[in-house]
Amino acid sequence: MEDRGFDLEARLERLEDATLKRSLSPVDRVAERGYFAAPAGGGLPVLESDEALVFAANNYLGLTDDQRVQDAARQAAATVGTGAGASRLVTGDTMVHHDLERLLAETKGAERALAFSSGYAANVGTITALEPNVIFSDELNHASIIDGCRLTSAETVVYDHCDAASLRSKLEARAATADGTAESWLIVTDSVFSMDGTVAPLTEICDLAEEFGAWVMVDEAHATGLYANGGGVVQAEGLEDRIQIQLGTLSKALASQGGYVAGSEALIECLVNDARSFVFSTGLAPPAAAAASEALHIARHSDARERLWENVVHLRDGLESMGYTVVGDSQILPVLVGDRQDALALADGLRERDVVAPAIRPPTVPEGTSRIRVAPMATHDQDDIVTCLEAFRAAGEDIGLI
Repeated sequence: MEDRGFDLEARLERLEDATLKRSLSPVDRVAERGYFAAPAGGGLPVLESDEALVFAANNYLGLTDDQRVQDAARQAAATVGTGAGASRLVTGDTMVHHDLERLLAETKGAERALAFSSGYAANVGTITALEPNVIFSDELNHASIIDGCRLTSAETVVYDHCDAASLRSKLEARAATADGTAESWLIVTDSVFSMDGTVAPLTEICDLAEEFGAWVMVDEAHATGLYANGGGVVQAEGLEDRIQIQLGTLSKALASQGGYVAGSEALIECLVNDARSFVFSTGLAPPAAAAASEALHIARHSDARERLWENVVHLRDGLESMGYTVVGDSQILPVLVGDRQDALALADGLRERDVVAPAIRPPTVPEGTSRIRVAPMATHDQDDIVTCLEAFRAAGEDIGLI
């Protein structure tokens, strides 16, 4: 019989040969400053020493280790349960979910918000539920946005990264081919891009959307809790009334798990009824919802954001003074290396010096643009920043990068 199965071993060999094979590395996190510790009770060693500073997490405010956030999760687990137990349209809806959604809506300047099981589910569910005719998508949008576009019957038009002129050109070209039939157009972009650290030109995008009659959808995954009063780049630029759909995750600065969509009452009601990733998923676990609520409250009312931005400036200035090319203009500091082997060698050199900042390489980023994605946290102190910079200097000199 002819074999119609899958040669998975050959696939893995190809990845290995191209230095693209990835693997999981179990670690035990240690509280407060983003430390990793060697696994307790044996297991494979993953670090050169017992502890290493982490400069690669999305835990930007360090709130996963905050006692108040952990206590909120424990309280919800004890009073509501560890899981929702069903879809929220069945029996999985709790006041913990509604408390989170009210706080999200208030923070985002929206009429209402809806919590999803993940940011991925929020993007895919929202785009498919809207059923747009045409989607204009930034070329570096997150995979969940790309997959949402693929799952619709929409025509997807990709414009150059963070380039309002390119978007205008695409809008004009598509408008020129319109035959007069009614269409729904959606412009979708991340606000802060996770691998490049760039920030979308949201004001210019809104101007174009209003000129061409399109809606705007912005994924604030890497901005929620960090910009303005915690409301993200949309709030920082005063665009709450000009952007119809705001999304984000609860798993980065908000130190939990899940995603959300914020917008009009009508938008949320449509998602409750038509977003398959919401309707057919068990509700967000109540401890995760409670933890996110507490983290968002802290982000809005503490000085953690200010400490984070001070660390960002210190780290960027130090890296650039050594001769490294640091791209982006956000809390994400990609150190551009280029060659994937050099990026891997630099990451190995950092880890040998007890700094964890893995290499990012194709297919996550384009060929020839491999990098170290550096992400400081609010809980890193000045000694931690100095340790990171010293590690970059020594590791870079070892392999001739600087």
